[in-house]
Amino acid sequence: MTIWILADDRAGNVNQLLGIASALNEDFMRKDIRYTKWVKLPNFLRGASLIGITKESRAMLNALWPDIVLSAGRRSFPIARWIKRKSRGQTKIVQVMNPGGAGFKEADLIVLPTHDDYHGYDKNVLRVSGAAHAITPARLEKERLYWESKLGKYPSPRLSLIVGGATKDKPFSAEMAHRLVDNVLDLNPKSILVTTSRRTPKEVVDILKSRLPQDSFFYQYGDKTENPYFGLLALADKIVVTGDSISMCSECCGTQAPVYIFAPDEMMSVKHKRFHQDLYAKGYAAKLGGENTITPMHGGVNPAHVIARKIREELL
Repeated sequence: MTIWILADDRAGNVNQLLGIASALNEDFMRKDIRYTKWVKLPNFLRGASLIGITKESRAMLNALWPDIVLSAGRRSFPIARWIKRKSRGQTKIVQVMNPGGAGFKEADLIVLPTHDDYHGYDKNVLRVSGAAHAITPARLEKERLYWESKLGKYPSPRLSLIVGGATKDKPFSAEMAHRLVDNVLDLNPKSILVTTSRRTPKEVVDILKSRLPQDSFFYQYGDKTENPYFGLLALADKIVVTGDSISMCSECCGTQAPVYIFAPDEMMSVKHKRFHQDLYAKGYAAKLGGENTITPMHGGVNPAHVIARKIREELL
């Protein structure tokens, strides 16, 4: 079986596709897609075409055509449709997230998270909780062994704090940062391991650094040292993650540690709130600081395995 991954410039999309490919346990080819300004055209105009991608990206897309092409998001879907047409139907399309109406039924499998507002019952649609990812027990053990030598001096129970940031029209304020610190300290960890993201506001970083214990481990996005994100997931006895990133929350729930989501109402979109409620209802996570906060179950939750099984059962 041959698999192509259409890896565009959105890390969350690419991580989902890598997770699915890993769950399939097959070799794959990564096709790095870069866009031009024409990608902003709606998909009903782009159709099944290479409109909106660079010449370099076009050059990578040639026969021999794959058995499966994995794409994620609206922008890469016309490319997947073009590949299927070129292969005369040999290539099956697995599309992650809603590509919009144009060509919807042409995909062989569309993976839609339950937090997406979709009410159809198309046979080619699979609903899953959260986002697929590549966090597995083997990956976590490998990361644990590597990072234990670097971070093992921080005593257990360790709390890993995974901090995202502001999203469109949803700021991450100083008041929220103070609330996050208060909630984290209420969990009484012995040590705290922190990593921030590209979207974390500077004032939030400053508040975390000033209020968390001075002996905490702190990685600020952009530091020249090695990014410890996966190490923090592997070494955690508890995880607190900000709810602004569906991918980060899903990856945290792929570990064996209890996960608490910091999700102030004023910081979250309607879609994010639906996503969090689904995790809470299924016991995969708990709301940080919530009135009825319970200890979430140790998850190991990864939709990639459900998706891979569906692909094998119905497309191969």
